[in-house]
Amino acid sequence: MSREEVLIRRMNRADLGMAVEWAAGEGWNPGLFDADAFYAADPNGFFIAERDSEPVGCISAVSYDDTFGFMGFYIVQKELRHLGIGMQLWNASLEYMGDRTIGGDGVVVMLEKYAQFDFRIAHYNARYEGIGMGAGAALTDISMVSFAELEQYDRRFFPAPRTAFLQSWISRPGSCGRVTFDNGTISGYGVIRPCYRGFKIAPLFADTPESAGELFASLAGLAAGQPVFLDIPVCNQAAVRLVERHGMNKVFETARIYRGTPPDLPLDNTYGITSFELG
Repeated sequence: MSREEVLIRRMNRADLGMAVEWAAGEGWNPGLFDADAFYAADPNGFFIAERDSEPVGCISAVSYDDTFGFMGFYIVQKELRHLGIGMQLWNASLEYMGDRTIGGDGVVVMLEKYAQFDFRIAHYNARYEGIGMGAGAALTDISMVSFAELEQYDRRFFPAPRTAFLQSWISRPGSCGRVTFDNGTISGYGVIRPCYRGFKIAPLFADTPESAGELFASLAGLAAGQPVFLDIPVCNQAAVRLVERHGMNKVFETARIYRGTPPDLPLDNTYGITSFELG
């Protein structure tokens, strides 16, 4: 296939809904209502490849500010792989990112390829699956906390402001958030949302293992008897102990990679990554 046979264009909102369905087909288990939050992050940061006016591939390159972006949603239809479509999508996204530091979560089998484009491994992540338990501690609902205060806490865990994304993320249909406090100041928060299979807790940020445990129990209690997933940075040993304590099993692995200077983030306080697609 020649390059001329493929058109790369920006996605619209409907296209992004299709891309989320493709991600579900790949076994990535996105949230049922993720598309609106993803699109809010950067409406210009999603690209689709078309062949004969039919969509055949996609990628995201979300710009959070002038210094940081995140790439994901890198999918080409299986029967059309190894024909150059993926590289055209990849080049379009890199062009859009410019000289920003770029983050991503790469599946292990692709890490060698990403290294050819100067992406370096910062840490490994693992997705764990368990079953929701009974009700946990009664914690403050996220809707009762001022968004400014929540965003200030969230900013510690992300390399750039993500106001529009966060506002949408915590208000998706079926999503619930809980917050812990220490002397009136936020000491942790987490969100659980319905996914194509079960529920996912994402993010889960906490100042202490005790706060993380309370948040996990409270959120998982909202999905009693249902599959519950948590994506952890495996370098956080307290997070590893949390999933092991709840009898969760590792089902998927990625590596967080960066091109450019890796951000200095508090991984020891990160018990659940927000999204493999958007960081």
